[in-house]
Amino acid sequence: MYWPVPASWTPHDEAELVAGWRLWLELSDRAWPTAAWDGTPAGAVRQLRDLLAACDEIETSYREATPKPSAGFLRLVQGLVVTAGSAIGLWFDDFDQLDSERAALLHEDLSRFAEQAEQVLTVLAVNGGWTRLDEVRRRPA
Repeated sequence: MYWPVPASWTPHDEAELVAGWRLWLELSDRAWPTAAWDGTPAGAVRQLRDLLAACDEIETSYREATPKPSAGFLRLVQGLVVTAGSAIGLWFDDFDQLDSERAALLHEDLSRFAEQAEQVLTVLAVNGGWTRLDEVRRRPA
């Protein structure tokens, strides 16, 4: 499942800017499995589950910090939840090692989320004022 990313985002107050920054940091770290991945689909989506927990905490804190939360920012977060949720729903309980066919399917699902995450990262960086940091993050190691 794919959720369209808004073309732009404008932080309406300090609370939204902080929430956007926190979301950018979380997405920068959790779009793909780490080197500690155990080779199972469930292990691959565990990081997405952690990301969804962070998104929930960011959204909750943001809603508590501002009298009128921005629908634009909430759409950014909710789109990530929907896209990640579909991959998690398919793979969360699959603890078998991958064969080539299943690896291709998992990669496709993770790629869909990663594409969504990259678009959100770009929107947040451009409109949040941290484009230079985003450029550093995108450089190959």
